[in-house]
Amino acid sequence: MTEPVLRVEGIEKRYGRIRALAGIWLEVQSGETLALTGANGSGKTTLLRILAGLVAPDRGTVTWAVRPRPRLGLVGHQTMLYGDLTAWENLRFFARLSGTTVAHAEVDRWLDDAGLGGRASDLVRTFSRGMRQRLAIVRALVTEPGVLLLDEPGVGLDASGRQWLERLLREQQRKGTAIIFTTHENWLLEAAHREVRLVEGRIEQQRSLPAGLRIPSVR
Repeated sequence: MTEPVLRVEGIEKRYGRIRALAGIWLEVQSGETLALTGANGSGKTTLLRILAGLVAPDRGTVTWAVRPRPRLGLVGHQTMLYGDLTAWENLRFFARLSGTTVAHAEVDRWLDDAGLGGRASDLVRTFSRGMRQRLAIVRALVTEPGVLLLDEPGVGLDASGRQWLERLLREQQRKGTAIIFTTHENWLLEAAHREVRLVEGRIEQQRSLPAGLRIPSVR
């Protein structure tokens, strides 16, 4: 069993009279993939945004159990891509923002793997929703994050895109990346080690899944 990469202890969050989170306790290990499920308004996205440091909790703490804190890769509801830049330029730009040096050949490899190699020089505003989603996922991975946070990553993906995403998640697991994603889609649970179901800001259920998938040993 690997060591926890982060601990969530007693997280609470309100927006006015609305209670988004009402006491969340979690540990996530290196190489573990955690699926957050639940109805709209159950607190999934709020929890992910707190983990990403975009929102401060009212109470509770998020503690990174490894030092230095691992690099985060984030895919939100918005793709955070620049429409007037090409796919290639977007990846290079975000890599520079994160302080990561990524070789030209590595950018090409990521785009080819995502099925976007033939559109690398096209402006992102000409892309379909599914193509933008693929590029947003690649943007989060090109900096080699230690923790990957994905909000509904399957949105807009066709059948081939879903297969690509599932393969990508398994590759990241083998590298020791801790992955936390929200989803309404049952097919994506096949790539997760554990499901945490939220109801009205509380954890209603946790279960291991699928039975044959174990957390890899990370050294």
